[in-house]
Amino acid sequence: MAATDNRKPAVVVDDVHIVYKVYASGKLATGDAGRNGLLKKKVKLREVHAVKGVSFTIYEGESIGLIGSNGSGKSSLMRAVAGLTPIDQGNIYASARPTLLGVGAALLPKLSGEKNIMIGGMAMGLDRKSAQASLEPVTEFAGLQDFIDLPMRTYSSGMSARLRFAIAAYRDHDILIIDEALAVGDSAFRKRSEARMRELRDTAGTVFLVSHSMKSILDTCNRVIWLEKGVLRMDGDPQTVVDAYNAENGSDIID
Repeated sequence: MAATDNRKPAVVVDDVHIVYKVYASGKLATGDAGRNGLLKKKVKLREVHAVKGVSFTIYEGESIGLIGSNGSGKSSLMRAVAGLTPIDQGNIYASARPTLLGVGAALLPKLSGEKNIMIGGMAMGLDRKSAQASLEPVTEFAGLQDFIDLPMRTYSSGMSARLRFAIAAYRDHDILIIDEALAVGDSAFRKRSEARMRELRDTAGTVFLVSHSMKSILDTCNRVIWLEKGVLRMDGDPQTVVDAYNAENGSDIID
């Protein structure tokens, strides 16, 4: 008989299905096609089964890499875990409210980077004094000391993504989901980000990293889940899963 696992579950995904209804134009279906449904006969409605019966249990202190080809359902599943995308079947349980950090996370373009740090910190639960104290370390982490007083609209996409990560990573999270945010920085920023992810994991936080960079996955994660066409293909040791993924995709490139 297997020994009892005393680890505490942080996220349980149980037979989850996610189905999108889209028109042939690619737009999501939000109601009748056209005013008064006059275009119903001319518009073809399709269903895209993005996630197909995926189940797994994630424990406190794990750092999970989520890999798979484009369109495999990775981001859809993580948005569902974060409570941002409804599921059509199954259940998702989380021990705490997950924080999703993605490349599309919102910042206010008319405000300076400094003001966005303040707003972002308070949105995560910091009081004004703590948010003020975060300005210097967040700015330094993002490497934006020379630009932090400028409006966000003047930032490149990479600069904005670095600041988003730095704001989110400043405080500890019980469950943090990072969707491709590490792909935008230089090697020094990646090293800082990966080190911070390991710190979160070591303090019993749970971290998900969705990435196409196998190097980041291997350097950061202690478990990897491979999704393909909405189906869970493998779940286990990072090197084993990455090797299997690379073998099927005809590549051994890790970055």
